[in-house]
Amino acid sequence: MNAASEHAIEDLDRLFRPRSVAVIGASATPTKIGGLPIAFLLAQGFEGPIFSINPKASEVQGLKAYARIGEVAGQVDLAIVAVPAALVDQAVDEAIAADVKGIVLFSSGFAEISEEGRLAQEALMARARAAGVRILGPNCLGFMNLSEKVFATFSPVVGQGVTPKGRIGLISQSGAYGAYAFTLARQRGLGLSYWITTGNEGNVDFADCLSWLARDPDTDVILGYMEGCRDGRKLEAALAEARAAGKPVVMTKVGRTDIGAQAAASHTAALAGEDAVFDAVFRQYGVYRAYSIEEFFDVGYAFSVAGIPGGENLGVFTVSGGAGVLMADAAADEGLALPELNQKAQDRIRELVPFAAPRNPVDITGQITNDIGLFETSLDIMLEQGDYHLVAAFLAAAGQGPMGEHIAEQIGRVRDRYPDRVFCAVSVFKEPVRALLERNRCLAFEDPTRAIRALSALAWFARQRQKPAVPVDSYDASVTLRTGSYSEADSFQLLADFGVPVPESHLVADGAEAQARVAQDSRAWVAKIASPDILHKSDIGGVRLNLRGAEAVGQASDEVLAAARRACPKARIDGVLLSPMEEQGVECIVGVQRDPAFGPVVMLGLGGVLVEVLKDVSFRSAPLNRDMAMDMINELRGRAILDGVRGQPPADIGALADLLVKVSHFAVAAGDSLESLDINPVRVRAEGQGVVALDALVIGR
Repeated sequence: MNAASEHAIEDLDRLFRPRSVAVIGASATPTKIGGLPIAFLLAQGFEGPIFSINPKASEVQGLKAYARIGEVAGQVDLAIVAVPAALVDQAVDEAIAADVKGIVLFSSGFAEISEEGRLAQEALMARARAAGVRILGPNCLGFMNLSEKVFATFSPVVGQGVTPKGRIGLISQSGAYGAYAFTLARQRGLGLSYWITTGNEGNVDFADCLSWLARDPDTDVILGYMEGCRDGRKLEAALAEARAAGKPVVMTKVGRTDIGAQAAASHTAALAGEDAVFDAVFRQYGVYRAYSIEEFFDVGYAFSVAGIPGGENLGVFTVSGGAGVLMADAAADEGLALPELNQKAQDRIRELVPFAAPRNPVDITGQITNDIGLFETSLDIMLEQGDYHLVAAFLAAAGQGPMGEHIAEQIGRVRDRYPDRVFCAVSVFKEPVRALLERNRCLAFEDPTRAIRALSALAWFARQRQKPAVPVDSYDASVTLRTGSYSEADSFQLLADFGVPVPESHLVADGAEAQARVAQDSRAWVAKIASPDILHKSDIGGVRLNLRGAEAVGQASDEVLAAARRACPKARIDGVLLSPMEEQGVECIVGVQRDPAFGPVVMLGLGGVLVEVLKDVSFRSAPLNRDMAMDMINELRGRAILDGVRGQPPADIGALADLLVKVSHFAVAAGDSLESLDINPVRVRAEGQGVVALDALVIGR
């Protein structure tokens, strides 16, 4: 992060940690938009001064009222603006003149309604930026700082009660969703550090809040709800900060709109929808993506209570064989390993409970009812003898009965002896038992399957943490592309300059020249129409394969020329491109699409020309390093094909990874002048024999 960005993030301290608050448009009615923040601040015990700004009143909710914010003596850190849009300019200008550095702007009527509103918003934000003022909003529900009891919001949910002070920061681009999420967090007893809604993001956006929370000492976990992003690189930098700080990010991203402006021209564009790009960026920066509100909070809760395990081996302890099988099935679905307990440990458990099933799951049956100490003793044996990073204990209904607190105490003692393990108890819990478990950093779930999913998320993050940091700087080279499509020969030359392996190729004018070119060469050949205007050559009969002998090559060359002129009479024809035939290897596609927010995005897919049918693809934001390229390869559903199937040799996966890195360097070097790139197919030869780009299409923006 550069010095300017560093300073911008530090400026948010006055916004989110104010020592004094003024409400411009303050209302004496505690249920109105201008009255709710004052009522909340007073009721929740904000310790700093609160100033009511209302020119028509002398007192507001027991506080002295001021006609203008400039009349307030002393520093005002935060101004909450709750006036109609027509009065916003005056209110903000007066706050700037009063040296206020943080503003929450509730008012609507800006970019969300019209072009005129957008222009008014931009002018207002430009004045704020020039004065070094940070504005949250407009058109937002504001924020809450639960640690310091700052309630800069008019959301009625606060009046129904607040969440406990905790270590989860929640950011939402939607105010309504944010209020809903706050209500659910309160019902679940989930402790929050900050709750922030960003509205129109005229000045402070989602990435700013994420970056600030990544540095906040009161926040360990960040939950985010996103609808979109205007500056993808800024978001990437914020995600990189959270990753570097070791703070898990759990994200819900809605919207699955295609970006495909060039979908007809590019396979990559047809597949690289906005959602696919966001998904790739989240994977790239170790963000856990949640697809339901239940998962969103389950995973956030698990991170905040239990922390990150050292691995993903799961030990299941149960008092019910059926529940143990259910949890084992769920673990297999989630890809968690359930290694069998060694024989020595199994024998020791059978000495305690002769009819136990101690392999893993370890079922000690209902015998625990007669001897509650069996729980701690058996759990100790599991952890002493077994290589388990995660432990899930199914307790039936014991969490409701008299044994519940005893079991929670035993878990606490075992947790103290094995502080690097993650513990989860599954039962129906009385609230004191749940609270005791969580104080002992043990998760408490009622649903066994949800418990396993949450543990799987912790294991997933543990894997992500082992990966090297993601580069966010640009590749040190540049190339400026002209507008429009490049011929295959010119596309090959551009790629070859960046080290991408391309085939031997010869451009000929007609069949006679083709025949002369290969007269002394016995290899099999491919003849393809060469035209910057014909993007999908095989669709119009512009490709001939496996041509042997000069006469066959010459005849095929004339045929593709004729086919192209019939199908595309207005197309520019450069001639015919001849290349030696490549028959062995696995067909892939590699592409780049320029995303409006994130810039160049690299795609890898299996299937060559069938990629749009198979849709077995992976994406990453450029530039890539080799580890990221290997992640892309390993994410393919058909990954095993590259290892060799039905007698085929393993493919040169390392060379494919290198090609992806080189393509990403080309994409970054071309920058905004690149619209898209398709290399289709890429032939991945046998291990040690490299790869070759058999066809290429570069489209300049």
